[in-house]
Amino acid sequence: MTEPTVGTLRVNGATLHYEVRGQGPLLLLIPGGTGGAASLATVADDLADTYTVATYDPRGIARSKLDAPEAEQRVEEHAEDALRLLDVLSPDEPGRVFGASSGAIAALHLLTTHPERVERVIVHEPPVVEVLPDAPVHRALLVRVQDTFRSQGLMPAMAVFASGMRKDGDDTEAEPEVETKPGPGVEAEPEVETKPGPEVELPPQAAKRAEQTMADLPYFVGRIVPSFMSYSPDIHRLKALSDRLLLACGQDSRGELPYRPAAYLAERLGKELLHFPGGHVGLTTHPAEFAKLLRTALHAVPAQVDDDPRNSPSTTGTAG
Repeated sequence: MTEPTVGTLRVNGATLHYEVRGQGPLLLLIPGGTGGAASLATVADDLADTYTVATYDPRGIARSKLDAPEAEQRVEEHAEDALRLLDVLSPDEPGRVFGASSGAIAALHLLTTHPERVERVIVHEPPVVEVLPDAPVHRALLVRVQDTFRSQGLMPAMAVFASGMRKDGDDTEAEPEVETKPGPGVEAEPEVETKPGPEVELPPQAAKRAEQTMADLPYFVGRIVPSFMSYSPDIHRLKALSDRLLLACGQDSRGELPYRPAAYLAERLGKELLHFPGGHVGLTTHPAEFAKLLRTALHAVPAQVDDDPRNSPSTTGTAG
C-alpha cells in the first residue's frame, strides 16, 4: 500500500487531517459515519494510478479535532470543509467527488452550493430520508434514537437506530452489536449485525481502528445522525445539475432504509441508479470490486432515464 502524503488544514472550528496519494486529476473521497481516511485507504490506493486521491477525517472524527468538542454539527459546514480541501488541492481545476453515507450528504450539498468546483459527484446511499414520502416515520425514529441515547446510553440507542435501518419486513429482535471486520479496510461506518458472530482477534492496526470507531460512536449518534438525517436536499437544484451527479446504492441494500433515498432521487431526477458490490459499507467490505466500478463510473457518461414511464428502464443498472 502506498504511503500517503499527510497534511492538516485549519477550517472554521476544526483542524482537518487529510491524506493524498497518486497523481492526476483530483478525486476527493468523503467517508461516512465514524469512518475517516483510514477506512478509504484501500480504495484510494487502487485509484492512485489515475487520480490524485484525497481522503480525510471529517471534523470531530479520529484525527480531525474540533475547537469546541461539544459543537453542534451542520451539513453545510461539513460541505464547506470539503470545498476547502478542493481549493487547497486543486485550486485551478474542478475535482471529482465521491461521498458515502453521511459523506454523501455533504457531497450533495457541495454540488448544489459550489457546482463550479466539481466535475462529477458520486453519492453512495445518502440517508436523506426527508425526501421520502414517509419522512415523518423517520423523523420519529430519530427522536427515539436521541431519547434512548440520553436516557439509556450508546448501545441501546444503536439498537433503536439499527432497527430503523432493517429491510422491510425484517422483524428480527436480536440485540445488535457494532462489529468491525478484520482486514486492510475498516468499516466506513459501524456495521450493525443482528446475529452474534465468533470472536475475532484483529491485527493490531485494525484493532486500533476498531477502538477509534467505538470512541467516535457517541459523537456520530449524538450529533451527526440527527443533523445529517434531518437534511433536505434541494431537489430542483439537483435536477438542474444532474449531468454531474451519479446516484449509487449497494447491491445487497435493497429494502433497507439507506437505499431508499438514492433510489427515490434517481427516479425524481430521471437518473440511472448505479449498484456497487456489497451493502451500505460495500467500499470497505468489497474494496477492490468497489474501486473497479468507481473507476468506471468516474469515466462513464451519466445515463438519463426517459421521462415517459413506458420507455424508462428499471433503475437497477451497474456502473459501466
